Amino acid sequence: MADHLEASVTLPSDPASVSAARTYVVGTLAEWGLSAGTEVSDTIRLIVSELATNVVQHTLGQSPTFTVDLALDRDERLRIGVTDSHPRFPKRLPAAVQQDNGRGMVIIRCLAAECGGRLRVRPTREGGKTVSVELPWTPPAEPLPTTVRRDRRR
Repeated sequence: MADHLEASVTLPSDPASVSAARTYVVGTLAEWGLSAGTEVSDTIRLIVSELATNVVQHTLGQSPTFTVDLALDRDERLRIGVTDSHPRFPKRLPAAVQQDNGRGMVIIRCLAAECGGRLRVRPTREGGKTVSVELPWTPPAEPLPTTVRRDRRR
């Protein structure tokens, strides 16, 4: 089994990038042995969708791009991080019954907890932030390559 796998993609802070981020993550995880369409894959897809949507909606044009990073350590923990250059940390908005937004971080936190994971928000050295989710990883049945590194810039 692999000790460490990484993948990264940088996308414009544009609504079309939410779908691109989901597709990239699901495709990368499929390469690492997690079949698309499984419950875990669908949960990760939703988490990535919420994280990317938050960047696009809440950085107010002050982060022209965002980066999605994936890291799999010792076939035990998967980390999904979304980094943008906007300095404001996400905060839970009061969710009125009629309100259509403001629940993204709550959804992400609940999905991560259901999988035995956790949500973290950290500042970057450049003044932005990374919102990441760490989840336990169940190793796939087939062995993975010992080293893989993908990096795409769009």
